[in-house]
Amino acid sequence: MTWPIRRWIKHRWSEPADVRRALGKAALARIEQRVRESERHHSGEIRVCVEAGLPWSYLWRGASARERAIALFGKLRLWDTQANNGVLIYLLYAEHAIEIVADRGLNDKVEPGQWVHLVEDMRSAFRAGQFEQGLLAAIDEVDRVLVDRYPVTPGQANTNELPDQPDLR
Repeated sequence: MTWPIRRWIKHRWSEPADVRRALGKAALARIEQRVRESERHHSGEIRVCVEAGLPWSYLWRGASARERAIALFGKLRLWDTQANNGVLIYLLYAEHAIEIVADRGLNDKVEPGQWVHLVEDMRSAFRAGQFEQGLLAAIDEVDRVLVDRYPVTPGQANTNELPDQPDLR
């Protein structure tokens, strides 16, 4: 069996129900709450997206998890925040791939190694079966980055521009 066929099978066998088993309703609620609490301290927007498998069109052309994360960054409107400081934490369940995509306003202010370190920490937690803990720690790290670069000052309006709940696909 060649690599593309194995990849296709892996993605077709991965279903949203697999993601829901790894992250139950209570875990998803806690992740949503952590995002909501985080966004009170900075003007950035954080979205968590967990996708069971890539769509056929991505598999057909051999697209990477990074390509899909960038596409979802736009689809979830993270590029549309007022300060261009949205961050997507993307997990591709079928491949155990993790991607962090930050908007241009934030990416210019963060060393690329910081995102690599964050992904490695998440990968370690996931290998130990600690999906919720890995995601919560990632949200906390993104929160620290956003608070450092985009803090909310007293009296500053801070609207919640995007939904806080994880996007499951």
